[in-house]
Amino acid sequence: MFFGPLMMIVFIAAIVAVVVLVVRWLGGPGHGAAPHPPPGRTPLDILKERFARGEIDKEEFEERRRTLGD
Repeated sequence: MFFGPLMMIVFIAAIVAVVVLVVRWLGGPGHGAAPHPPPGRTPLDILKERFARGEIDKEEFEERRRTLGD
């Protein structure tokens, strides 16, 4: 009588674990992590691209450039 409910809990926990593992596997690597810039691109290059796309204005560009020390 004791093993029936216990086995049901173990069975449900195993199903939940399998579902979590499958979802993580299908999600692939790097989901949830910040993307790294490709090698060769410096922070200043990224800043210049953002300025060129209009994401940041001149004042913000200059401030961040000074912060980067360039």
